[in-house]
Amino acid sequence: MTTTSVVLPDFADPVAVRRHLHRFPELSLQERQTAALIAERLRTLGLRVREGVGGTGVLGVLEGGRPGPTTLLRADMDGLPVRELNDVAYSSANEGVMHACGHDAHMSVLLGAAAELTARRAEAPGTIVFCFQPGEEGAAGNRLMIHDGALENPHVDRCFALHVYSGLDVGKIGVRNGPFFASADEFQLTIEGKGGHGAMPQLSVDPVVVAAQFITALQTIVSREVHPKDPAVITVGHIEAGSTFNVIPDRAVLQATVRNFDRETRERMPERIERVAKGVCEAMRARYQLEYRFSYPATVNDPAMTDVVREIGAQVVGKANVVEHDVVLWSEDMSFMQEERPGSYFLLGVRGGPETAVPHHNARFNLDERALQTGIQMMVALGLRG
Repeated sequence: MTTTSVVLPDFADPVAVRRHLHRFPELSLQERQTAALIAERLRTLGLRVREGVGGTGVLGVLEGGRPGPTTLLRADMDGLPVRELNDVAYSSANEGVMHACGHDAHMSVLLGAAAELTARRAEAPGTIVFCFQPGEEGAAGNRLMIHDGALENPHVDRCFALHVYSGLDVGKIGVRNGPFFASADEFQLTIEGKGGHGAMPQLSVDPVVVAAQFITALQTIVSREVHPKDPAVITVGHIEAGSTFNVIPDRAVLQATVRNFDRETRERMPERIERVAKGVCEAMRARYQLEYRFSYPATVNDPAMTDVVREIGAQVVGKANVVEHDVVLWSEDMSFMQEERPGSYFLLGVRGGPETAVPHHNARFNLDERALQTGIQMMVALGLRG
């Protein structure tokens, strides 16, 4: 982490804010400098601020001038363990850490919305909670904030969040009723065989071959046991076995991600995966140990709240630019809040050409910064909606 003193951005300029945050990213649950900057800015606006929520989370509370609901608007703060390859003046100064998913833009948008809504306090209905969340990238910071009381005092009635998307043109909004982002769970399978000489496999139990059979058989869960209308993915992303080419190892370790949208399908996945592991290992004389971890549930949009996003989107970008988007197999821990309160999560297009069409989590990810104003307008309008 750099210790160089930095010049604070002009908070009236969302591009300057985004670039400052992009230059100084912090990993999940380590967003201390980011959180301190945000908390100070919210205090400057005159908001009631609570720090250390769920670790490094920050809440800013605005009491509106009219009766109405309590609306939570959320942005995530963490970067990724990625070494940035963009050659720009604001590229990451923290080696090996990068805002490769657009969370810098989310924070800039929400800070911009907080400033405008504070200036229009008399128009604002009810209470607005500006939620800056740590640890979205795998640490379930949203759940940590809930456990720390983020949805109470004041009691939140509804919630909204956006995510920039390089697969959607700048000036467009992507919406969807019901399940939008997938659940994301993971497992580790350890296969125990019997090592030996690569030239004498008959004296061994080869865990590499067992692993290969398991991976192939695993795909029949999606193709033959899950309803075709229910998107699901099982991806083995990591295999570790052996140390050289001519030795059969004693064990193989596999790690995988499991994603889908249906609650029942999700709950049945561990049993289905273990059944395949048990059958393959028994057939090939190996032993196994399965460790399964449920992580993020599917992000499910409340239809009434999504109608609000549609209506506001039509006002901000025009009805033709509010796109009914297909499901996305990413995961997103805003799902935890949307299990507790009605809410809607929507996509903000940031693709303005080839340089801003790079996939998320890529070392060259960047965005068309014209989208920041669109995001601010959306969040402001959501905050003003009674």
